[in-house]
Amino acid sequence: MTQLRFLLNDTEIALTEVGASDTLLDHLRLARRMTGTKEGCAEGDCGACTVLAGRLTATGLVYEPVNACIRLLASCHATHIVTIEHLRGPDGGLHPVQAAMVDHHGSQCGFCTPGIVMALYGLWMTNPDADATEIETALQGNICRCTGYAPIIRAALAAGAAGGQAQDALSRERDAVAARLAGMRGARVSLARGADRALVPADTDDLAQLLLDEPKATLVAGATDVGLWVTKFMRDISPAIFIGHLMKDIAVEDGMIRLGAGVTYSEAAPLIARHVPQAAEYWSRIGGWQVRNAGTIGANIANGSPIGDTPPLLIALDARIVLRGGDTRRELPLEDFFIDYGKQDRRQGEFVEEVLIPMQPQARIAAYKVSKRRDSDITSVAAGFCIDVADGMITRARLAFGGMAGTPKRARRAEAALQGQPFAAASFDAAARAIAEDFQPLSDMRASAEYRATVARNLIRRFWLEQSEPGLPVRLRQSEGV
Repeated sequence: MTQLRFLLNDTEIALTEVGASDTLLDHLRLARRMTGTKEGCAEGDCGACTVLAGRLTATGLVYEPVNACIRLLASCHATHIVTIEHLRGPDGGLHPVQAAMVDHHGSQCGFCTPGIVMALYGLWMTNPDADATEIETALQGNICRCTGYAPIIRAALAAGAAGGQAQDALSRERDAVAARLAGMRGARVSLARGADRALVPADTDDLAQLLLDEPKATLVAGATDVGLWVTKFMRDISPAIFIGHLMKDIAVEDGMIRLGAGVTYSEAAPLIARHVPQAAEYWSRIGGWQVRNAGTIGANIANGSPIGDTPPLLIALDARIVLRGGDTRRELPLEDFFIDYGKQDRRQGEFVEEVLIPMQPQARIAAYKVSKRRDSDITSVAAGFCIDVADGMITRARLAFGGMAGTPKRARRAEAALQGQPFAAASFDAAARAIAEDFQPLSDMRASAEYRATVARNLIRRFWLEQSEPGLPVRLRQSEGV
């Protein structure tokens, strides 16, 4: 196919001239003159550009809030994009979410309001009984600089109580929309705008062949990083192969969690909560909701960033990855994939196809993220710990950190200080001191080297406190009046 096809509100769009770096936001505002969707940051951080993306999954049609500013247009093939202009109540007036925002004074300057409404609309459809904490989580990726969040949260609670989901347009039209999207799938899509080329493979086998034919192509999954290459660094990513719709398999078998590389953070969240509950809170701090709906675990690994959120936890859990090149696959420990800063063990024509995570129900597990802003921020230091204890002795210790070196990396000297030692404060103090032998972190805009080293030591001590006294409060919580 040489056409990009998708639904925009109630209109079918077919485009032939589409470049790899074209964004959905520019198409909405410049080509369609749909200016309700705003550009605030152009990096997926403020949420003013939030729209809903409806896509077909194994369980049916799913709508999720995403950032239009870093959503590259080619990735919209066979999706339903819903903007603020499409919202309406059953009588054609204000939608219940919009009416609640008016009634509860949830807007002042109004610039951020369309994005907030769209995020709350996504929540209203999927979790109408959301409480204040769930609403705050849904709004992690939306920044309001003047209203304050209290009236917005009150509006969200009121909208949920008002109900009306069954009469909502997206609910009534769901079957018809799903059928239209299904009719758009099934063939490779080749697009271009001049020399700027975008390719959408039909399936994973097609991707494998396409990457052999185009070994220097940029792979684009959720574009939560690549989008910034385009909007902030003006980087040429052509030719780009868009893969966010592929490798969505999830399975739990033989003591192993198997995640296709295209599984998003949001798609994996229920599995993490069920099988690695110690990491559930950490998982909810990966970007904002819009980023978690778009970003994929495989791309977070393949990108090779030293501050990627998933590798420290996955390395601590002894995860492995499957790399595919053509019809050939090879499996290796995740920690061995990261060779040096910007260098991974990925051969020409290979891509990450699957992530394998051993389930370890008896292990003591923790995941920590430290950043300047609690929600929707980039990591300064991240850590994943997995420790086995038998008869009061530490029989195995895996400690992995991000932000402490040029790659996500295990703290082997700290691990050695724990191995075979009593599960006691002195052992963890020794491990904290050994961190200085594992890492010599750098200073940058996010944290100084001294701060990072101090945080890493203290996270090891925090783990001991949490594990030795499970009821001990180690940080302030909202429920305590903060």
